[in-house]
Amino acid sequence: MNNIEEMIQKAVELQANGLVTGQIANELNVSRETVTWLLTRSKKDVVPPAPKDISVNWSSIGQNSFRLKCVSQALCDMVAESLETTDETAEVVIGIGLSGIPIATIMAEELDLEFAVFHDYDDKKDKSQRGIFSRNFADVRGKNCIIVDDVVSSGATIRDVIEQLREVEANPVAIAVILDKMNSDSIANVPMSSLVRITRVD
Repeated sequence: MNNIEEMIQKAVELQANGLVTGQIANELNVSRETVTWLLTRSKKDVVPPAPKDISVNWSSIGQNSFRLKCVSQALCDMVAESLETTDETAEVVIGIGLSGIPIATIMAEELDLEFAVFHDYDDKKDKSQRGIFSRNFADVRGKNCIIVDDVVSSGATIRDVIEQLREVEANPVAIAVILDKMNSDSIANVPMSSLVRITRVD
């Protein structure tokens, strides 16, 4: 998408198709606050102040399996370097749904580790709602885990994963993302590797 009007149109279209704020944010690779702003902006009589966010379109990677594999291998290399630095090992790679899953799948194969899936709760209006680990994939209890997502904006979902891992005596040892909007080396004391890091210059 090349401009704000296209993003607004796409957000409205996704909402009309039944997607909630969190799902639209995942599709557009923006924060939930930005989705709210886009949907509010679609109503011409209301123009709220714009959030400080950027839109990320990594479809040129995602639509090509070879490119996706190359990016996933680069993340594997970065995670291996991080684990060497912290003297940790890993047993499971966790993909955060939806966009983290294909990357995590490839990383699990490359690193010869088990594969797990975490489904985020899509509508964060109810702050008591938490994501869940899928029962159809590897059990994470008591294991050393690598957390994988495409883009980290606020870190809320990854914090939820980390908190739930620690509750079941699992050990989150690394985080891998394509793009880091937080400009951070870690989340909740877990080292984070990113291919691209956004730094704001004010």
